[in-house]
Amino acid sequence: MKILITEFMEPKSVNLLKKNFDITVDLELSENNKKLIDSIENFDALIVRNKTNVNEAVLEKGSNLKFIGRLGVGLDNIDTEYCKKNNIHVQPATGMNADSVAEFVINSSLSLLKNIPIIHEETLLGNWPRTSIPSRELKDKTIGLLGFGLIARKVSILASVFNSKIIAYDPFVDSVAGNDFNTKLVSKDDLFESADIISIHLPLSETTKNLLNYDVFKKMLKKPIIINSSRGSIINEIDLLRAYEENLISGFALDVYEVEPAKKSFLNRIKKTTNCILTPHNAGVTEESNTRVSEFIANSVKEFFKL
Repeated sequence: MKILITEFMEPKSVNLLKKNFDITVDLELSENNKKLIDSIENFDALIVRNKTNVNEAVLEKGSNLKFIGRLGVGLDNIDTEYCKKNNIHVQPATGMNADSVAEFVINSSLSLLKNIPIIHEETLLGNWPRTSIPSRELKDKTIGLLGFGLIARKVSILASVFNSKIIAYDPFVDSVAGNDFNTKLVSKDDLFESADIISIHLPLSETTKNLLNYDVFKKMLKKPIIINSSRGSIINEIDLLRAYEENLISGFALDVYEVEPAKKSFLNRIKKTTNCILTPHNAGVTEESNTRVSEFIANSVKEFFKL
């Protein structure tokens, strides 16, 4: 059996697979779709993260493919409908990086409430903004979770340590689902109006694309902090900057973007006085989560091929 790996995977797990499979690792293919199409034909399995575009053209050429392992959770870079119709098993590493992302959300909440990005820049300049820049606590703040899946529930558990109030909107979750997590399920509008911090935990779809736009930001009564570690296009980035400039929100943390890497036209509008945290889609990529994700997919491949 031949396996193609196009994005980074922990070496220990790669070596584990080499005991039973013919392994090819080519990271260039994650950014070169034409070369991927030319290379995929003889492989039985493909292992990717989020950069590799596993579209219909790739899948058609990969006539031997039986298994696709996703070193992460989101599947929007994989044509899952084609896979379903053609009996190709798609295996995400569900839950393996949830702790890492939940910690990112709490870390961003604390940092942005305390205006640390701005205070950091001022201190670097030799100023001493000990009292001139406000700082707030997470205690007693309302955290609004858009989506209430595994990661959001882990955020709830962590946030409860700070005695935060936690609310969530998820039309696919029963209202009693929050009881075990000290979380109240509310309407989308109630969340926008009540939250001091809004964290996104939704998949990208036609209904969630541009969900947070200028009209929605105007509904946010408490000038919240916005955190997105889910999918970039859920937020309209231009509207986000406008909302910040007009003081409709008090800060934002983005780990995902409409286009990745993030567009220069967007980054050039970020000032040193902007209360924001920008990271390169690595909220879920810690040493520990990479080990869990890689081991999970390696074991899933072995189990699928019964080796």
